[in-house]
Amino acid sequence: MDGVSGTGAVRAAARVVARDDGRGGTALPVLHGEGPLAPRRTRGSGATAHVTLVGAMSGPLGGDRFRVDAEVERGARLRVGSAAATLALPGQHKGAARYDVRVSVADGAELHWLPEQLICAHGSDLRVDTRVEVAASGRLVLREEQVLGRVGEEPGRLVSRIRVRVAGRPVLDQELACGPGAPGGWDGPAGLGGLRAAGQLLLVRPEFARAPATAGAFGDYAAVLPLAGPAALVSAVARDALRLRALLDEALASLG
Repeated sequence: MDGVSGTGAVRAAARVVARDDGRGGTALPVLHGEGPLAPRRTRGSGATAHVTLVGAMSGPLGGDRFRVDAEVERGARLRVGSAAATLALPGQHKGAARYDVRVSVADGAELHWLPEQLICAHGSDLRVDTRVEVAASGRLVLREEQVLGRVGEEPGRLVSRIRVRVAGRPVLDQELACGPGAPGGWDGPAGLGGLRAAGQLLLVRPEFARAPATAGAFGDYAAVLPLAGPAALVSAVARDALRLRALLDEALASLG
């Protein structure tokens, strides 16, 4: 529901449904957004529909509740990006902001979920919860990038959890907690090591069931980890958003 709650915080949701149009392309029978969440169809190529999330206002701010749902039906192909980085800011309202993402990919469908970075400004408090369901023959590329603080400022607080199931079986349940109030050590040698950008790249491909991705490190601070299912996870940390994106792009290219 779009609008302002009794506390003055914003509630907004967006939903995208992609469907095989029967002519070799992908239709978007549902493309709906409210308030600060505005999905727009953009120029695509081939059978893939392209959608860009356009931020219509600043946020999320403290107390806001955002949710984005994307459903890719059998045989459809969808690529979702964003027009700019998401900037989490402190607000006048108490409590953390929430940003929930729900994604489902059917058999024979493919989704590339590639938003721009999430930047947690000083004083912000954000909880991100991403849940993904992929059918047995579905395909997924999902990228998450978090930047802790703008240039020259201390970070806000971020708790980001991602849960992924393939063919009904869990393959990933991971949580990242950073910034003020996070468990001790988040910025130490076993955590970010003083760096301020972190990212994940998740790939789900049926062929990984027969030939899993090879585990290994690459670049400055990045690694590929095959998961217990037809999936692989790339994790990386970097000094800034530019270097982080380069590492994740390199990993995606190396995995084919």
